[in-house]
Amino acid sequence: MHSALPLRHFLLALAVVAVWGTNFVVIKLALGHMQPLLFATLRFALAVVPAIFFFPRPAVPWRNLAAYGLLIGVGQFGLLFVAMNGHISPGLASLVIQVQVFFTIGLAMRLSGERLQRIQWLALALATAGIGIIVMHTDGSTTVLGLGLILLAAMSWAGGNITSRKAGQVNMVGYVVWSSVFAVPPLLALTLAVNGWDAVAKGLQGATIGTWAAVAWQAWGNSLFGYAAWGWLLARYPAATVTPMALLVPLFGMGSSALWLGEGLPGWKLAAAALVMGGLALNLLWPYVRARLLSPSNVA
Repeated sequence: MHSALPLRHFLLALAVVAVWGTNFVVIKLALGHMQPLLFATLRFALAVVPAIFFFPRPAVPWRNLAAYGLLIGVGQFGLLFVAMNGHISPGLASLVIQVQVFFTIGLAMRLSGERLQRIQWLALALATAGIGIIVMHTDGSTTVLGLGLILLAAMSWAGGNITSRKAGQVNMVGYVVWSSVFAVPPLLALTLAVNGWDAVAKGLQGATIGTWAAVAWQAWGNSLFGYAAWGWLLARYPAATVTPMALLVPLFGMGSSALWLGEGLPGWKLAAAALVMGGLALNLLWPYVRARLLSPSNVA
């Protein structure tokens, strides 16, 4: 396995994080024409069909697929879309949801009985301080409700991470496709319960070509291309080489939101981003830095 990314594979990783980051702008634009739960329903329906005819079902229990579909489909994206429907700005949403890293660590340690290391407590404190700054600056574009929904979405994402880890080494694209089968029915039921048939019909009739393009981008660009390319890179390079690229997702999210939607970047928002991303970077990169510092060549 190689340790450094050649230029073409670096550009592939950059394309993935760019898709994941700018996706928040795509979501915001689509929500201007369609109800959030209906948008989520269509996103996962399009992730299933026609891909399900080309990817065999992974050799994992149905309950694992169902749990992942519910956690990611209803929990993560359902709540994310509702939150972004007027309760939080796209840039901040792309930043705050990254605290799923700490929720994932917490769940993993609770299951294994391990404890946080000192450096992880420091990383968590930095990210928490950043979230605290956001809480103190809630306004018309970002509310406490929106922030709370994003944190719940991050918790659901963390639960999905733990669930997918239990699935073992599987084709991640096939896993996403087949688990999405379990996301569609509850999302559709919630859509009808919250909005009703008339509103759903109106939303479908009022959808523009741009709206359908956003749905396709969610299903094929964000999920299928993103997971396929990321999984391909992780299969060929060490995680320490690939995963730090994910730190660029909030940069693309906040940058594209400022560029295309005119979202402001005042000092407090930049400070919050620095603290959250600093905590994420410390947690992600410290194990590799420590291993290098303690390597025999450096010790000698």
